[in-house]
Amino acid sequence: MTKQIKLDTGIEINGTTVKVLTMREPTVADQLSADEIKGSDALKEITIFANLCEISPDEIKQMTMKDYRKLQEAYRDFS
Repeated sequence: MTKQIKLDTGIEINGTTVKVLTMREPTVADQLSADEIKGSDALKEITIFANLCEISPDEIKQMTMKDYRKLQEAYRDFS
């Protein structure tokens, strides 16, 4: 299962502004991988979101908080 997340501001990926991300449903392996990351809970969350959307953590970090909250909501919807 996947979710389409429509961004208000969008992010730049490879020189193109992207306004829609696709997040796939997380697996236990995704959670285990995130748990192995050293750092804050926020960094772990960014890393798992990047993995699920198949973009880099640095691209997630460009997001406005409003758009980031949309990722958080989509992730929670999988629970």
